[in-house]
Amino acid sequence: MALLLDAHFARGSASPGELAAVCHDVHIPIHPDEHITAAAERADGRRARETGRWLVRHGTDRCSVTLGLALIAAVGTADDIRRVQTIGLLSDWFGPLAAHALARLPGGAEAVAWLAERVTGWGRVYAVHTLCRLDDPVTRPWLLRRACDGDFLNAYFVGDVVRTTGLHEAATASHVDDEIMDHAGRILLVMTGSSGMGATLSRYPHAEAVLAAHLRHLTRTEPSAGRYCTAASLAGNLGEDGDEGSIGPARRWRHHRDGYLSLLARDDWCGVAREALAAKDPGILWLVETAWGRRLAAFAGRPSPQ
Repeated sequence: MALLLDAHFARGSASPGELAAVCHDVHIPIHPDEHITAAAERADGRRARETGRWLVRHGTDRCSVTLGLALIAAVGTADDIRRVQTIGLLSDWFGPLAAHALARLPGGAEAVAWLAERVTGWGRVYAVHTLCRLDDPVTRPWLLRRACDGDFLNAYFVGDVVRTTGLHEAATASHVDDEIMDHAGRILLVMTGSSGMGATLSRYPHAEAVLAAHLRHLTRTEPSAGRYCTAASLAGNLGEDGDEGSIGPARRWRHHRDGYLSLLARDDWCGVAREALAAKDPGILWLVETAWGRRLAAFAGRPSPQ
């Protein structure tokens, strides 16, 4: 592709459409590539930039749009932020180059955070990895409160998030808000099933402190369906049936597990869970479909699904 770019830009009359027509025959990486970047930088900057913009705006296939995004990632300007954010929403494919392109522009961290807030799956992995690498104080509050959305792919970046945000310091501070602690619960839950993907609970040096802080916070805050699901899932995953590769020996967590189970047995928490079940909350519905969920006090005696 780099050779094709050199040949294309050597011809002053060549149009972006001609480049779109020839880029199907070679591999175009979805991640930043040093050879394509070098070819873009060898060309006239204005022409390379306009070519990239045309391909992103008018390309009708992944090949041409990926190439255009790679050109913008190499020579784009702040004028390209909205364009890159828009195509970056198709994040499973364009997320890596979009995050890279935004990160190198002025105000890039905020631009990447805008994208991270709106994408899921692999796109979120690429965006959050980029935010953690940039480690900009402006976006650290978002990482502390919203980076993990509950997807299992969060395991790929959860270690970066806890290191970048200093989660243990925030969670154990004298004053901490609900949003931070709800997010901390999601982070802890991801770590109970992240073996082979990312940072695990057993290897997180502040695991006990953050678990204790999360449990303390839950005991003095209002129960909700989401908090119930997180606490119930943590209690299940910290037990003998949990992923040993992620949690290590279950006996290490017995005190915390007992604390979650005691909380889940309280009348107010059971009441919220039953109301959520009646309202067909998706998380609660999933929970009661599991053998573990039906053992919880709120749902004890519920028949197994047919």
